[in-house]
This record gives sequence, structure tokens and C-alpha cells, in this order.
Amino acid sequence: MSSTKILLLGGHGKIALKLTPLLLARSWHVTSVIRNPDQESELQALAKNKPGKLDVLIESLDDVAAEADAAKVLDKVKPQWVVWAAGAGGKGGAARAYAVDRDAAKAYISASAAASSVRKFLMISYIGSRRGTPPWWNAEDKKAADHVNTEVLPDYYKAKVDADEHLLAVAEKKRRGGDKDWQLINLRPGTLSDDAGTGKVKLGKTSSRGKVSREDVAAVAVALLARDDTRGYFDLLQGDERIEEAVEKVVKEGHDGVQGENLEEIYQRI
Repeated sequence: MSSTKILLLGGHGKIALKLTPLLLARSWHVTSVIRNPDQESELQALAKNKPGKLDVLIESLDDVAAEADAAKVLDKVKPQWVVWAAGAGGKGGAARAYAVDRDAAKAYISASAAASSVRKFLMISYIGSRRGTPPWWNAEDKKAADHVNTEVLPDYYKAKVDADEHLLAVAEKKRRGGDKDWQLINLRPGTLSDDAGTGKVKLGKTSSRGKVSREDVAAVAVALLARDDTRGYFDLLQGDERIEEAVEKVVKEGHDGVQGENLEEIYQRI
């Protein structure tokens, strides 16, 4: 039986470098997309003594302007799962944030939804990427999120929230079309740190304030991917629950991480 094929976008990002060996440890087949060929040897070192297979694909997300551009890569790799771990963030200014975090992300979301092989799309976003206010936030949570979104990284926020809403809309279109098994997984960590992972988190309905290690973000991403019943928005901070237990809890509770968003308006976009 062939292993699950995963397309990992943003393969040299800090989270992706933590994520890659965890994916390979599950015997999954990872194609990591990077734009700088000089980074390939670093990625291949992550595959050493891992049961999974790693391929490295040199492609620039900056060149992805339309769904057709993303579809070419999907046609080449034919993954079952797509993981978006890319992000221009504050690097390259506003233009690159919109080109990568919005336009390229939306192109890959649309192309993945249209590809018959793809069954899951995991987006790594961030905890404040929403237009609405979730009912579990308090006034300080909203103030903190608004500060980041309007004063610290306004262009990144606009790009990310647009892409996140596009993922919601595309997944809903597939559901209404009869494909109820397609998984959108939007993992939304708080402030990222390079601390060692603890293996313990708070997942689901969290404050907008707090931090979490990139190592734990990667571990939660793998735990969410490994199941067929994880869908929606999952906010993530460091906490007291073991990762597998935290994932099991939100699934059993029927977690709804999109509360507070204007879903009908979002769904009408597609």
C-alpha cells in the first residue's frame, strides 16, 4: 500500500522545518516546495533515518498568480494532502504579503479543491486572522488582536484573513456539492516562539493572547492531519493538555472555531 502523499508549501519556513521530520516519521511521502535550491541539502538531512520519503521541489510561490499556476504543481505531485506552511509575513513589504499570503494561497486552495486527488488542506494561519469577534474572547483579547491586525501587521492581516475566508468558502462549496468528507484544517497559533516543545497545549477556544512553540505547532498539525474528523478553525496556545488529548477533546465537543464570523457573507464569495 502506497503512503500518503503530502505537498508541503513553504518547506524552509521555521514551522515547516519542525513539521517535515514529524511527517516523515509517520511514513508519509512529503514533497517540500522551496524556492532556493541551496536549501535542499538542509531538508534532505531532516529525512535521515525516517521511514517516510522526502522529495524537494524548487518552485517559487511568488510566481503563483492564478489557480492554473498552482494546478501545474499539483498535477506534478498528485498529493492527497496539501499543507500551507508558507508566509511572507513582514518580509518583503505589503506587495509580497499580498502576492504570497493572499494570492498564492488562494490559488493553491482553489486548485486543491479542484484536484481529484486532494482530500485535505491544512492552512497554518494565526490566532487573530478573523474579521468577527468570537464569543469566547474578552475585551482584552479583542484589543490585543486589533492592535496586531491594524498597527503591527496590517497588510499581513488583510492577506491572511482573505485567504482563510477563501478556504472556508471553497470547503463549503464542496460540502454543498455533496463532498462532505473534504477536510479544511485551519491551525491558528498565538505568538510563535523557538522554545522547546512541551507537548502540552490549549486547543480550540482560547484567548487571543499567549504564545506557543513552533515545535508544538508542528506536532499539533500532524495530530490534526492524522485524523479524518478534524475540520474548521483551531486556535492554539501553550497549555496543560497533551496534544493527542487536546485534539480528541475538541473533536468530541464538536468544536466550532468559526463562531463570530459572517459565514453567509463568506460563503457567497465563491
